Amino acid sequence: MDDPVLVRVVEALRAVENLSALVLGGSRARGTAGPKSDYDIGLYYEPNAPLQVEALRSAVAPLVDDPSSTVTQIGEWGPWINGGGWLSIGGVEVDLLYRDLGGVRAAIADARQGRFSMNYQTGHPHGFCSTIWMGEVAICRPLLDPFGLIAELKSQTWPYPEALKDALITRFGWEVGFAIENAEIAARRAERTHIAGCAYRALCCAAQVLFALNGRYLINEKGAVAEAATYPITIEGLAETEAAIWRDIGGGDHERALDRLRAMSASLRAILQRA
Repeated sequence: MDDPVLVRVVEALRAVENLSALVLGGSRARGTAGPKSDYDIGLYYEPNAPLQVEALRSAVAPLVDDPSSTVTQIGEWGPWINGGGWLSIGGVEVDLLYRDLGGVRAAIADARQGRFSMNYQTGHPHGFCSTIWMGEVAICRPLLDPFGLIAELKSQTWPYPEALKDALITRFGWEVGFAIENAEIAARRAERTHIAGCAYRALCCAAQVLFALNGRYLINEKGAVAEAATYPITIEGLAETEAAIWRDIGGGDHERALDRLRAMSASLRAILQRA
């Protein structure tokens, strides 16, 4: 490990009581990070031995630029992103994310059987899909895994489960059209907020389908449509269509935006028929 930020974080956190594993996630784990990308660090713990938050706060105190940096209690951000920290270390943003291994194991076991849930979660307008936990394990880079827990979970994430692929396509493929129909109703009354919300939902659901078709885990809806546009199985001109939809909505041309959404939905149906 030659990244100075990761070296400092790992050395500081390795002694935190009940920390079972430490991983690097996000764009830095995928190898797509830019020079200003933040660090997403997952802190895994067993449900019967919760992470000791006060010990964690003490461990990061010597590292952070701001002594008042946020380090939450477990569960403070909700059941799916159940806490963590927003830190700045040497001018670089470092986000800590708590992960309950019991929940992660259950989510992976369900996903392998084609079961998942969509959940309300602050910061995820599309919703927090339980398969995110599986995807995080699949792409993460273990930094500290003394018991081989992450390695064992990783072995359950590949190959991409066919049952999960089918379930995601069934659920979100249907919802693309449903969201567009709702946008059409809202357009009759010029309800711009609802139109925009339905358009966002349709685009995110389309991304879910395309990720599944390509055997990829969708971990965060941010940038998901643009990423889906680069996959082997995708909608031609998807990135340009997305940009045009938002220009139309911003300019108040709701019917033109709906035309683009309907065309995108039709292209997606054609892909599914071929698949």
